[in-house]
Amino acid sequence: QVQLVESGGGLVQPGGSLRLSCAASGTVFSIGTMGWYRQAPGKERELVATITSGGTTNYVDSVKGRFTISRDNAKNTVYLQMNSLKHEDTAVYYCNADYRFIPYWGQGTQVTVSS
Repeated sequence: QVQLVESGGGLVQPGGSLRLSCAASGTVFSIGTMGWYRQAPGKERELVATITSGGTTNYVDSVKGRFTISRDNAKNTVYLQMNSLKHEDTAVYYCNADYRFIPYWGQGTQVTVSS
């Protein structure tokens, strides 16, 4: 069983930055791909970024050049550095991790971009 706990969300002005963290706990060995998804009000959940255990990254086009995903395998933690935030980045951000071919989700953290 894997528990994912996110932190780092909040309110930020347009153009600002936030860093999200997601720590996996439980009896965990060799987590696979980890990632971040987001869901804005009235919209479906969408992929933001993923990173494999080897460090290969993938981003949705709308965040390329602004967001950076990284991970610390020793800490079973994934990060999302978000720069140049825009109003349209406002959403609940969810952490995801694949462990033994089962996807796990965090509870979500709210990111609000507003002046």
